[in-house]
Amino acid sequence: MDKSQKEVIVSSVREKFERMTSVVFIDFKGLNVEAVTKLRQEFQKSGVEYKVVKNTLVHQAVKALPWAKKLDTTLRGMTGVAWSFEDPSAAAKVLKAFRKDNQKLQIKAGLIEGELLSAEAVEEQLATMPGKDELRAMLLATLQAPLQQFVQQLNAPLQNFAYLLKAKEDSAGGAAS
Repeated sequence: MDKSQKEVIVSSVREKFERMTSVVFIDFKGLNVEAVTKLRQEFQKSGVEYKVVKNTLVHQAVKALPWAKKLDTTLRGMTGVAWSFEDPSAAAKVLKAFRKDNQKLQIKAGLIEGELLSAEAVEEQLATMPGKDELRAMLLATLQAPLQQFVQQLNAPLQNFAYLLKAKEDSAGGAAS
């Protein structure tokens, strides 16, 4: 690879690191082509961008970022990088599910908001965070709850009046028999 090709890759990787919400570094050693293809497909379905990049090029791409030194021990050996751009937990969720069937895949570390996460933290914390759609559903439920209670309070007097009329009708019907 010549210098101009390396510069293009470094620029592309830097751009991904600058706009990512989280990233997970993985060691894919021992995976066969079929497993890697399946992993790439799962990442693509979840909106995660996955790329195998030389560690030296990743170092060059992130050297100006404040957390770059934290990656020194992570970027050793074979490294795959999975960037999440919208949902911070997307890559971690895909990896956690994938590891159930394929234990050869190893998570090296994760990075979110400049904080380096251990492999355990990626699987136990980042992968269990609610996703964007789950958060939207929770917010919608929170916003709807007061309105539902308000409507129930408005309907309560009418409902109670209907119960009173039914009880009167039942007691009048029972007295006539």
